[in-house]
Amino acid sequence: MPGPAVPVPGPCGQTNGRLVKLSGMTPEERFQALIDAEEKIEPTDWMPEGYRATLIRQIAQHAHSEVIGMQPEGNWITRAPSLHRKAILMAKVQDEAGHGLYLYSAAETLGVRRDELQELLHQGKHKYSSIFNYPTLTWADVGAIGWLVDGAAITNQVMLTRCSYGPYSRAMVRICKEESFHQRQGYEIMMRLCQGTPEQKQMAQDALDRWWWPALMMFGPHDSDSTHTEQSMQWKIKRVSNDELRQQFVDMTVPQAEYLGLTIPDPDLKWNPERGHYDFGEIDWDEFWRVVKGHGPMNRDRLAH
Repeated sequence: MPGPAVPVPGPCGQTNGRLVKLSGMTPEERFQALIDAEEKIEPTDWMPEGYRATLIRQIAQHAHSEVIGMQPEGNWITRAPSLHRKAILMAKVQDEAGHGLYLYSAAETLGVRRDELQELLHQGKHKYSSIFNYPTLTWADVGAIGWLVDGAAITNQVMLTRCSYGPYSRAMVRICKEESFHQRQGYEIMMRLCQGTPEQKQMAQDALDRWWWPALMMFGPHDSDSTHTEQSMQWKIKRVSNDELRQQFVDMTVPQAEYLGLTIPDPDLKWNPERGHYDFGEIDWDEFWRVVKGHGPMNRDRLAH
């Protein structure tokens, strides 16, 4: 009897009729053959310890970010400008709590407990998205978070719906649908402010000025400085590199800012017709690493709650 085989995808992901026999392969070779064939890895499947560890780190960081991310906006629930706005914001914060639960559950399929992950967070051994270490000073910040932060999250997370690990990819399908609502909610807040008084439009501009660069930092360091990207892409945990995702976000967001009549706070921002993309300035990486290492404006406050 011939051994088991998997189809090998051709261009654009279609199978091209070729089969790769798995018999005679090492466990590592069989695993990579399944990955290359676009097969999902499930909790009971054999996987390299490095793959498991990478997923635990990434999913835990994502879960922590959803839970910590409730704080900056939750801070405005009692101060929302109307009952209507309050109800929408409460629904959004509740969604973030649900996302955290989905993701902790996905991490638990890898053999860890959520209380262990939360303890590692409080010990400083786990990270969460550095964007949440900045304060929300005005109501416009709630709009900027929805528009920019959730917009960056969607850019980063859509590819995760195709992650090679089944439980993570399935959780991301629902999360991305809800994040798209969050992004539209934030943009609508910014639009209302820009259609209001000069003071309200200036409030929106001030929020954009403060949140633009932290939003670009959400995609992580340059590809050349990322310690995890290459292996994560080989395992198809990640599908697109940090710099490519950041470029996608800039290209998507600049026209949205122009429609609002707001100015992106980057004097180097300009359309490059040869590349077909926007060129933009360099991120302050010293600030990025300072916040990641726990020295941002709100790091201590976030973990205290």
